[in-house]
Amino acid sequence: MSTINIKRVKTTDIELKDRLVSIQRVAKVTKGGRTFSFSAIVVVGDENGVVGFGLGKAKEVTEAIAKGVDDAKKNLVKVPILNGTVPHEQIGKFSGGFVLIKPAAVGTGVIAGGAMRAVLESAGIHNVLAKSKGSSNPHNVVKATVDALTKMRDAYTIAQTRGIDLNKVFNG
Repeated sequence: MSTINIKRVKTTDIELKDRLVSIQRVAKVTKGGRTFSFSAIVVVGDENGVVGFGLGKAKEVTEAIAKGVDDAKKNLVKVPILNGTVPHEQIGKFSGGFVLIKPAAVGTGVIAGGAMRAVLESAGIHNVLAKSKGSSNPHNVVKATVDALTKMRDAYTIAQTRGIDLNKVFNG
């Protein structure tokens, strides 16, 4: 993952919507019995190209979700969106989770699994074909999806990087 493409976003003056991807109950066994705590994976986005994910852990569910939202707001990235879909096909990987994202025609909708769907809809992508391969662990799937989205480049950034005109990108 190259750090050139990642565009960090500040949370000021952005209206973010949060979505709960997964919540886990974790038990710690002590001599006094089991102590339960919760971990929550949360995705936030403005549905206009900005998305982030976070993990929150606490003794109560609501506290875990609130901590996850705060963590997600610290990890916001800008992703390119072209006519409601992604600019090109991309593969993302994190640990055992592999993700394939393809652009789709208008009216297709978001064809994706649970954890991927939350990330793609929070980013504001309305038409996409996506497949999760490998691990179905929501942690790995969310991180692999964000990895694929951060690797995406639109024609404008390619033209700027190469130092050429936008027409030359498409026509050679």
